Amino acid sequence: MSSIRPLIPLLLAAGILLGGNGLQGTLIALRGAEEGFSASTIGLMGTFYFAGFLLGCLAVTRILKAVGHVRTFSALAAIASIGTLLLVLVIDPWMWCLIRFAGGFCFAGLFTVIEAWLNSGVGNKDRASVLAIYRMVDIGSVTSAQFLIPLFGAGGFAIFAVMSMMITLSLVPVSLADRTNPAPPEEVKLDLAHVWRISPLGSIGCIAVGITNSAFRTLSPVYAEQIGMSVADVVTFVSVGIFGGALIQYPLGYLSDRWDRRAVLLTTTCCAMVAALGLAFVARGDPGLNFIMVFVFGSFAMPLYSLSAAHSNDRADKGEFVLINAALMLFYSFGAIGGPLAASTVMQLFGPSALFMFSALVYAIFILVILYRMRVRSGVPAGNRGRFTALLRTSTIFARLAGKNAELSTERHHDRDSRRLTKTPPAEIE
Repeated sequence: MSSIRPLIPLLLAAGILLGGNGLQGTLIALRGAEEGFSASTIGLMGTFYFAGFLLGCLAVTRILKAVGHVRTFSALAAIASIGTLLLVLVIDPWMWCLIRFAGGFCFAGLFTVIEAWLNSGVGNKDRASVLAIYRMVDIGSVTSAQFLIPLFGAGGFAIFAVMSMMITLSLVPVSLADRTNPAPPEEVKLDLAHVWRISPLGSIGCIAVGITNSAFRTLSPVYAEQIGMSVADVVTFVSVGIFGGALIQYPLGYLSDRWDRRAVLLTTTCCAMVAALGLAFVARGDPGLNFIMVFVFGSFAMPLYSLSAAHSNDRADKGEFVLINAALMLFYSFGAIGGPLAASTVMQLFGPSALFMFSALVYAIFILVILYRMRVRSGVPAGNRGRFTALLRTSTIFARLAGKNAELSTERHHDRDSRRLTKTPPAEIE
């Protein structure tokens, strides 16, 4: 584990940054509601954020090649910190949309820098350990940072100052860390049509999950606030959903490695749909019941991207894994751009519970797609399936390209056992 020690500053920076980003998403929804912004306006802000995030994922490799990791990180962190303060200095919905677009662009680049650096700075024998630590940092920082909102309150300047300080503070460990500057990730030549032909089900799954997960992350605070929850209950509601998704991914992945992955995907989607309907029609305004139902919802909704990506990778040929994962990230982003706006429009028309009715409808359509694909195409034999990898964020597929040893390791696994591959895409979007 001695090779992991130089990466501790990066993991520390990641924790600070992830916490600040997760805090910002919840706070904007709460503060926007306090300022009188409609649900559709808050949803539009989510759409702008994910549009900026997508653009940032596509543009960051060029920036890294031009100025390197440290300068890229410093510039993007400075812009994100300034944008956080502008949110409280200029209370205007259109300005907030523009700030969220810039924030999405910056955070996509920041996560790419950190994850690319982590991938390139660790050897094969320690890679799984580093990624596991990174996932724990991700979950812990995002969930714990939520509770700064009830501590400082959502209505004043202080909480925005704290967010800006967190983003700025992430510069310190990066700037003082090991001076080595990894090679920038290579650009990926995307072929969405080819990836769609390889796995229509996986592609559609990523779009569907992008729609529902982005709607949940953007609008779940609005839902909780509108049904009468306190600020502390709102952040608990959001955190419980995220924690549930992180906790259940591994058991579902274990099952999907041994059974037809599409059957596990179908069962998981059905459970997510039932949980969404429970939140819409059963939980009502009861905080305790909402916490239980959102834990179940998150447990089955959040892993759907991982299962869809694993199914797509099962059908990949040698050398196609990076292409597929990059394309799936784009499919997810396409859904994420439209999800908050569509869900918020439905909420404004039919009330807060419509957020989960909307999600249930998307899951119902996806269930029909799974059933159809299971009829027209046989499953991947167990011996040809790769090992499931739990994903927490889809921000930085391109960061994986900086881990040259990971690619070499994948090729050696492929040569040793023609299809029993260990595929390690980076973590999934909140």
